[in-house]
Amino acid sequence: MNTHVEIEAPTRELSYAEAIREAMDIALGSDPAVVLMGEDIGVYGGAFQVTGDLVHKYGEDRVIDTPISELGGAGVAVGAALTGLKPIFEFQFSDFAALAMEQIVNQAAKVRYMLGGSVSVPLVMRFPAGSGTGAAAQHSQSIEAWLGHVPGLKVLQPSTPEDVKGMLLAALADPDPVMIFEHKILYKMKGHVPEGYYTTPIGKAAVRREGKDVTIVATSLMVHKALAAAETLAADGIEAEVIDLRTVRPMDRDTVLDSVRKTGRLVCVYEGVKTLGVGAEISAMVAESDAFDFLDAPIIRLGGAECPIPYNPELEKAAVPQMPDILNAARSLAKGQI
Repeated sequence: MNTHVEIEAPTRELSYAEAIREAMDIALGSDPAVVLMGEDIGVYGGAFQVTGDLVHKYGEDRVIDTPISELGGAGVAVGAALTGLKPIFEFQFSDFAALAMEQIVNQAAKVRYMLGGSVSVPLVMRFPAGSGTGAAAQHSQSIEAWLGHVPGLKVLQPSTPEDVKGMLLAALADPDPVMIFEHKILYKMKGHVPEGYYTTPIGKAAVRREGKDVTIVATSLMVHKALAAAETLAADGIEAEVIDLRTVRPMDRDTVLDSVRKTGRLVCVYEGVKTLGVGAEISAMVAESDAFDFLDAPIIRLGGAECPIPYNPELEKAAVPQMPDILNAARSLAKGQI
């Protein structure tokens, strides 16, 4: 008699922040060209404690505290990448990228092109982004569309611990500059994360939930709000397909268009300001394709309000899409009320 019983190994869970730290630990341990750079990432461990104690493991030559100058620090990171290192540069807040746009947009994004492909810029930049922490107008923006507008950059928005680890490791293997936007609310969110080295493809969206009645394309934290809305919709007999865009540039055209052809309805959800945001590009992509002929209703964009992010917590919530907004938009489309 066979008494052998298969016992599944327990699922290993890490927080989003722990997954990032593990990816950096793997990279530092396996490739001497990888260095971490940023303000207060050494002994302090980073503004959001993501870097942790890596400085004690790898030393100050590999985990480098930069002066309080985003322009200067970003410039050093670009120069280091040009000389053969693989820097991971952390901004304390994504908003502070405004101080370093010269180095990001005019140097990192363009040097390979301007030198005829003779050099590459293997640079990763990390941006803690988004609202929800009461950090007010200058520390809460979602500026991924700014950088997504620039040829030469890749722009990522991982929404899960598993993806943020895999996409960071994929970014380090890329010869071009990669910008990773990490929503601050996600840092404490836990989820399954495989052990060891693996990569998550850049430029490939993920279908988080399959459905036939309406497509919801969401980014970053909005993916989780869209999934919550989809569960409520299902109780009403409306099956929403939720697509996690994951990569703003290059955008996964095929996954989005295939879903729209199936459902005939589209809601785009993103935290950045609605005007000229990620949802505008998704909408135009659909409108310029044959998928437009499959639409049974207008496209709905749910983006941030046309204002700076307020400090007041209730106003802060009102300034970006919430689960009920997604629910109402998808329900109205599915029921033919729009």
